[in-house]
Amino acid sequence: MRDADSTAAPLWRRGWMARAVVIGAALVAVGLAQAVLMPRGAAGADGPQSDQIEQGRKLFAVGCSSCHGLHAEGGTDGEGTFAGPPLIGVGAAAVDFQVGTGRMPATQPGAQIAQKPPVYTEEEIAALAAYIGSLAPGPAIPAPEQYDVSNATQEEIARGGELFRTNCTACHNFAGRGGALPGGKYAPSLMQTSPRHIYEAMLTGPQQMPVFSDQVLLPQDKRDIIAYIVALQQAQDPGGLGLGRLGPVSEGLWGWFIGIGLLVCVAVWIGANTAKAKTPPGHIGDDRPPRQADPD
Repeated sequence: MRDADSTAAPLWRRGWMARAVVIGAALVAVGLAQAVLMPRGAAGADGPQSDQIEQGRKLFAVGCSSCHGLHAEGGTDGEGTFAGPPLIGVGAAAVDFQVGTGRMPATQPGAQIAQKPPVYTEEEIAALAAYIGSLAPGPAIPAPEQYDVSNATQEEIARGGELFRTNCTACHNFAGRGGALPGGKYAPSLMQTSPRHIYEAMLTGPQQMPVFSDQVLLPQDKRDIIAYIVALQQAQDPGGLGLGRLGPVSEGLWGWFIGIGLLVCVAVWIGANTAKAKTPPGHIGDDRPPRQADPD
């Protein structure tokens, strides 16, 4: 009996230790999985990122929830009419574009939300973007090196022009001046748009614009397109008026309405100041009968 008891205790202890090791390994695996899969910015409840997200949540509740829902799930007005789309999964880049260009918050509904001066500061925009980005994965705000084209070569600008004419001119015009679209919508001019917002627009596809993901247009392709647009923004008009760079249409209208109009005015002035127009009655060229002399 003594030998049996002496061998049973080590076996029991070994079984208990094995279970403890298995449980500990499982806890470590769960912790690692949570750290890997947790949305960026959610870790560290007391960190700066969480403070920024909390600030963004408060700003969203005050300025955005009336249309987009208290938790960004989308909302309707008091009559059940659709007011704002859900924002879960749109990513921080979409918020930075819409709020940074002043399109959001919208002043009133319409066929298209127009650009206007931003309502929020840069810090507040970053907080709103961080909050929406923490709700679900989505396109992140691009890093500065992704849209910095200050050192772009002429080859990159030319390649960007080819990509722009292939993918963008149907809406934005070959010179980036925008154009009309069906349903009261329009493609805005790109002459005042910053490189960061151009990159974000390609990533997120605001309003009727299609999404140009990194699988459709590579990051280098986007950078080349931005380099071409910046070159258009910096282009000069040595002839004077650029006429929107719309080509022969605007030039022809200018010729007809201004050139031909001036010619008509000159012709009328010449006709009113000819010698026949100034001939006194009774002279050659005057069709009226001569004036009779007074008998007295």
